[in-house]
Amino acid sequence: MFIESLSLNNYRNYSEADIHFSEGINILYGDNAQGKTNVLEAIYMLATTKSHRGNKDKEIIRFDCDESHIRASVNKFDIGHRIDMHLRKSKSKGVAIDMVPIRKSADLMGLVNIILFSPEDLTIIKNSPSERRRFMDMELCQLNKIYYSNLATYNKILNQRNNLLKQIYYDKNQIDMLDIWDSQLVEYGIKIIKERNNFIDMLNEIILDIHKKLTSDKEELIISYDKDVHEDEFAKEICLKRDMDLRYQSTHTGPHRDDLSFMVNGMDVKKYGSQGQQRTVALSLKLAEISLVKKIINDNPILLLDDVMSELDSTRRDALLSYINDIQTIITCTGYDDFIKERLSIDRIYHVSQGAIQQVNL
Repeated sequence: MFIESLSLNNYRNYSEADIHFSEGINILYGDNAQGKTNVLEAIYMLATTKSHRGNKDKEIIRFDCDESHIRASVNKFDIGHRIDMHLRKSKSKGVAIDMVPIRKSADLMGLVNIILFSPEDLTIIKNSPSERRRFMDMELCQLNKIYYSNLATYNKILNQRNNLLKQIYYDKNQIDMLDIWDSQLVEYGIKIIKERNNFIDMLNEIILDIHKKLTSDKEELIISYDKDVHEDEFAKEICLKRDMDLRYQSTHTGPHRDDLSFMVNGMDVKKYGSQGQQRTVALSLKLAEISLVKKIINDNPILLLDDVMSELDSTRRDALLSYINDIQTIITCTGYDDFIKERLSIDRIYHVSQGAIQQVNL
């Protein structure tokens, strides 16, 4: 799987841009705030329909413009596909695959499998639980369309239930309607919990050996899925916490409150590990993600490295580079000299400056 070309129109700081990628290693270099990350964001959006930065569509469209376009040609199992995405300030985005408009975002998920690694990922261990849930959800949504649909439905039910809790605060006569939303919340929540549990089990099968190699066999890493509620107890817990939910007008039980723990030699590295240990665990998690996606889709994902090399020491950098020999990789950085010194086989280099992209002769 690889991206052949990408075209941007009125996207972020780009009025027009066209890039033709190699199947191997591509480097985008330039000073900060020139638009390198915007290219990776556009690719990520074509795979997931969302920005990895969490921005809304209207914030992505170029200043003083009403709409933006992203287009890409993708090769998957030697079959070419074209993805067109139309962002509009006043309407929801439009997406077409091979010139055919799609009705649901789920129809796009899994066509292109993207793994993004940025400096923010190195702090996922110590950051908020929402970021660790997002890690699970974004990978599962790309790998499993049913999970994507179930998660979207669960979130809608959760919002509806929270809105009803607020209405009941002013009108107690509506309290009987909670039973309807509770049963649906439990139904879809159980499906999410089971898929997340399976995902973490598969990651654990891979990450143990990866982390041992990174730490010269000094550390064993196990990921613990910290469920807010077990699937067989969800229905009971939602009832037990109803009074609390009514008091605070929000739902206090469910997979929207899940978390992950990372146990190194039996120690919770989030609480007791050094910064170096936390960063090594984060790298192990990303490398395990690459291996797991390869295994599940029976193909290589596309790897996006957003200025992450400068954040890694030589040992961790070498470990990451060893995983990208057979994967299309797009790397952003401020300079490419270090990659040449490390004898990395670079296929294409682009210089990015003030929203202009120029290929550099090797």
